[in-house]
Amino acid sequence: MRISVLDQSPISEGSTGVDALANTLDLARLTDSLGYHRYWLAEHHGGPSLAGPSPEALIGPVAAATSQIRVGSGGVMLPHYAPFKVAETFSVLAGLFPGRIDLGIGRAAGTDPMTTFALQRVRTQAGPDDFPQQLAELLAHYDGGFPPDHPFARLGSTLPGGEEQPDLWLLGSSPQSAIWAAQLGLPYAFADFINPEGETIAAQYHQDFEPSKRLATPRVAVAVTAICADTDEEAQRLAASGRMLITLLRQGRLIPVPPPERALRFLEQQASDPTAGRRAIVGSPETVRAGLEEVASRYGAEEVIVVAITHDHAARRRSYELIADACGITAEPAAAHAD
Repeated sequence: MRISVLDQSPISEGSTGVDALANTLDLARLTDSLGYHRYWLAEHHGGPSLAGPSPEALIGPVAAATSQIRVGSGGVMLPHYAPFKVAETFSVLAGLFPGRIDLGIGRAAGTDPMTTFALQRVRTQAGPDDFPQQLAELLAHYDGGFPPDHPFARLGSTLPGGEEQPDLWLLGSSPQSAIWAAQLGLPYAFADFINPEGETIAAQYHQDFEPSKRLATPRVAVAVTAICADTDEEAQRLAASGRMLITLLRQGRLIPVPPPERALRFLEQQASDPTAGRRAIVGSPETVRAGLEEVASRYGAEEVIVVAITHDHAARRRSYELIADACGITAEPAAAHAD
């Protein structure tokens, strides 16, 4: 089982976005040295909690700061962009860091409706819901899939990375994303930390997968919230920050990541568990390892992507160190680490 990282660049109460971005680079260096397989950067817009609106801007610095770990987007929210621009950007990255760049594509806005509107170039009407067409266009730029007489047919040959291309993944948390991934023969990353009911969706992807020149057999990764500490009790204390964050997010209240003590007081005042229905694997190394293995088995996944939000960056570092040790991952020679 491969273990990877999804970094949302959390902004802790009392710190800044600049601090969060520095922490992203620091965590990338650490997880690279520990032997994690890939490091994905998330895309979120217009809030005080997360400092990662532009994974395409962070991937280069993260890849430059590391040596073995794959680096990519988890993901680029394609409805905000022209497919050719995304193809160009990730061609540049693939050319600069051969064999190490992933392009994870998502459909969600990654923000609220007003911020989505602010991201639109044309604001006379809502943007079209044409994700399948966007995705097909993006793939065609990389694969030469346009008919010869198509006006875009020549553009793929202008991509600066040349033969170097990112590995494309489709991200999702719903049945529709699995249908598209299976039809197109793409690897599929499911966001269990958003929707913990994805086992049947992953099974359907496996069943319906159609081989492509990109991928001969289905490949599933599952992204899971996991926080590890030396004891179950300490891990639960650290996890309170994220639970409070999610609770207020559901109410439309956006805040930086609160300290555990404040979060615990807040959660004690709730009439019921405000994060019921969301899976989080929280505990000692033994607890977390067993939880990750169970989720991977349920999804038929060969890879688990760990999402962790804590108020204290040192605690987040420690969590990833403990998970690496518990799961027995170690850094490999660069040549052996390619996908």
